[in-house]
Amino acid sequence: MSTPAILVQDLHKEFLLSHSGVGSLKTLALWWKKRELEHLQVLKGLSFEVGRGECVAVVGRNGAGKSTLLSLLARVYLPTTGTVQINGRLAPLLELGAGFHPDLTGLENILFNGMILGLTRKQAMERTADIVAFAELEHHIDSPVRAYSSGMLARLGFSVAVHVDADVLIVDEVLAVGDFAFEEKCYDRIASFRSASGTILFVSHNMDSVRRVADRCLWLKDGKVELAGEPETVIASYENG
Repeated sequence: MSTPAILVQDLHKEFLLSHSGVGSLKTLALWWKKRELEHLQVLKGLSFEVGRGECVAVVGRNGAGKSTLLSLLARVYLPTTGTVQINGRLAPLLELGAGFHPDLTGLENILFNGMILGLTRKQAMERTADIVAFAELEHHIDSPVRAYSSGMLARLGFSVAVHVDADVLIVDEVLAVGDFAFEEKCYDRIASFRSASGTILFVSHNMDSVRRVADRCLWLKDGKVELAGEPETVIASYENG
């Protein structure tokens, strides 16, 4: 049996929330002793795997733990308990514009992010033209990304992610990246990525995207997997639940 691209075992994530404010430096020591901490259990024992070349969608209401799961997979957070294993090069595309420095130009951000995601500087420079062309940002690539619209940021982020020879894509709202024509181009690129045995795990609130892209679907509810299976079956239960 081949090794899965993503393996999650008994994953828990807890955050500590403080409900006591600090008004001044004078009260800091007292606050530290008397602070009220809430143990917020976000993920409560998730276990699943994603095979190589598989595309899995994660659905669920706000607060179900979807973004926390992606952040754990992308190693933004560490698990409280349990394990996350990614087999292959990972390219995460999480919050809009995450990883981009607002004062750097689009071109500078391509080089910076490409190297963060595992390319050498030479490789990043060689792929810059293709990344810019795919994102359709030729006339804006020398502007700082703080001047970009949300759509431009999403297109640039998606384009970088699919040009770095990743084995696994972890994506939040995989196709919220532009107009209809650009969306169709993204679908085509995803199909090419998967035909080369690329693996995708993505969060989406767009059930049409889930139906079109996903092989399998996970429904997260209150930090647990409520249901996993064929997209149509899971979507029907999710929308009625």
